[in-house]
Amino acid sequence: MNSDYRVPVAEPDRIRTELALQLIALSAGISLAAMGARNRLAPKACRARWLAMYLAHVSFGWPLERVGHAFGLNRATAGAACRWAEDARDDAAIDAVLSRLELILRDIGEAPRLELAS
Repeated sequence: MNSDYRVPVAEPDRIRTELALQLIALSAGISLAAMGARNRLAPKACRARWLAMYLAHVSFGWPLERVGHAFGLNRATAGAACRWAEDARDDAAIDAVLSRLELILRDIGEAPRLELAS
């Protein structure tokens, strides 16, 4: 069995995924490389990636299967990450940061598309 199987992800979803990861990386002070490692992640990097998955889910309105595909994981893993993030919102500091990042992602996602000349 090939463990490197990946579902094709559309470029707009890939860009949005990277944006969610970048925002969490900046907010949590964790590198993208740490969150994107293909082996077992350090706990802090794992929680940061879970928060990015949650942001994609709530900000873009993506179902869990789409979140999983965009992050190279399965739907069950995306669901577990989002449940953990929802529980983490009981911490007022995490909730405040996530609320602000959700607004940022929504605003960017709803901005008119910029068409650049060739």
